[in-house]
Amino acid sequence: MAMTTTARGRVKVQPGSKRIRTYLGGGLAADTFHPLLVWEVPYYPTYYFPLADVHAELLPTGEVDHSPSRGDAERFDVRVGDVTAPGAGHIVVASPIEGLRGHVRLEWGAMDSWFEEDEEVHVHARDPYTRIDILASSRRVVVRVGDLVLADSTHAHALFETGLPTRWYLPKVDVRMDLLVPSPTLTQCPYKGQASYYSLRAGDIAIDDVAWYYPTPLPESQKIAGMVSFFADRVTVEVEGE
Repeated sequence: MAMTTTARGRVKVQPGSKRIRTYLGGGLAADTFHPLLVWEVPYYPTYYFPLADVHAELLPTGEVDHSPSRGDAERFDVRVGDVTAPGAGHIVVASPIEGLRGHVRLEWGAMDSWFEEDEEVHVHARDPYTRIDILASSRRVVVRVGDLVLADSTHAHALFETGLPTRWYLPKVDVRMDLLVPSPTLTQCPYKGQASYYSLRAGDIAIDDVAWYYPTPLPESQKIAGMVSFFADRVTVEVEGE
C-alpha cells in the first residue's frame, strides 16, 4: 500500500507498515499487517484495523458516533472469550475520508495490551513523526527550590522530543538524593518506557512527584537510564544561568 496521507480538518489518515496486535482477556482481539494511522487529535495517532483483521466478536449497541471530519461510526461491544469491553469498538460506516470506511477503531484503554511487531507499546500508538534525541551536554544545570540547591551538574543529558520542551536528565551523583524519597507514582511513555518518581522532603519543604527517572528505559532511550529529571513547574531549573 502506498504511503499516501489523507487529511480532512484536523484529522489525518496514513497507512502504516507495522504489524499491529491487541489483546483482551488474554485473547487476540485484532491482528493486522495493514493498519491505518489516524490522527484524531493533533498530538499522536491511533490505529484503525481492517474489519477482516478483527478477531474479537463485535456486538452492536445500536449507538452511532458522529464526527464532521471522520463521519459516522457504529459502536460495538468487543468480546473475546468471556471478557467484554462495552462500547469499545467503532466501525466507520460512512466517511468523507474514503480510506476510513469499513475500518475498526478499538479503544486503546479498553484493551489489555498492544503490540507493534513483537514489542509492547503503552499509552498510545507511536507517532512516526516524533523523534527523540538524547545528547550529552557540558552546560551547567542547577535545580533549586528557593535558596535550596537540589542538583548542580555539568554532565547532564538533554532530551529533545518533537513538540515538547527540552528535558534535562542529571546523574544521581550530582543530585541531592538525600532529600528525595521514592514515590508510588508510575507512568508510561511509548518512546521511553516506565517512569518512577521521587518526592522532595527537606525540612518544611514537601513537593510530591518533583522528579522522575527511567530505571530500565526502552532501547532508544538507554542514555537516560537512572538519570533524574525535575519538573520545571515545581522547581527552578537553570541552564547556564537562564
